[in-house]
Amino acid sequence: MKNTKFLSLAMLCALFLCVSSCKKNNTSEQTDNKAEISASTLQQIKSLGFSVENARKVDNGYLVEGDILLTDANLNEKSLSPNLNIAETEQYRTTNVVKSLPRVITISVTNLPQVYSDAVDLMISRYNSLGLRMTFQRANTGTTGNIDVFGFNEGPSGGYITLGSSGFPTSSGEPFNQVKMNTNVNAYGTNPNLLYVASVLQHEVGHCIGFRHTDYMNRAYSCGGKRSNEGTAGVGAIQIPGTPSKADAESFMLACSNGGDRTFNANDVIAMNYLYK
Repeated sequence: MKNTKFLSLAMLCALFLCVSSCKKNNTSEQTDNKAEISASTLQQIKSLGFSVENARKVDNGYLVEGDILLTDANLNEKSLSPNLNIAETEQYRTTNVVKSLPRVITISVTNLPQVYSDAVDLMISRYNSLGLRMTFQRANTGTTGNIDVFGFNEGPSGGYITLGSSGFPTSSGEPFNQVKMNTNVNAYGTNPNLLYVASVLQHEVGHCIGFRHTDYMNRAYSCGGKRSNEGTAGVGAIQIPGTPSKADAESFMLACSNGGDRTFNANDVIAMNYLYK
């Protein structure tokens, strides 16, 4: 998830946040640049329906759309998803979703300050309150969960800072297995707000179970700046029936954050119920 421009901490908190790298208004995980990605790999990313604009090589794969990690396995998967017509702003899922329902997804927290651990507990309670056939719980102490939440420390780059990142489910129906959260002081400040951190985690876990950004067809809606489409509608961007064709200002899966507590709105609940109830 992203934050828009890196000004001061007070200003950052008023900006928008993003998801699979949640950004504080236009902040994403910035590591290596697109020049380090081969032409063939860029074409694979395009063929999956993702934008290659600002794509970066990172550990374990490629970061696209600000906070989404695509692994080599993702790039080599064949999708049977039909192409879609883009509306305005709707909830979208990836080709792969979590399977073998009902099931419990365990979440571990590795070497992070207490506020991140508390935020994971809050995030879990938010998902479990929906009464889905997919529930979450903390992994046993000393074990790694189906999703491991761990930290990285990365300051602002190019005027932006990444809050977190994650990826999408596997073709076998397993959730993406990690969420990275930025522990740099410029991401959440010296005293991170519990609700804010929980909202970023909720967004990143949304990617892990198959949700794309609600405004993927026009990131400017939540991030500001010029109109930017994260990827053509089609493979990897399947509109969820029952969600609106108009702007949805409070969705937990908007590309960029408002710097505050953003959880499920009514349309998000429709989308969650469609996939997992």
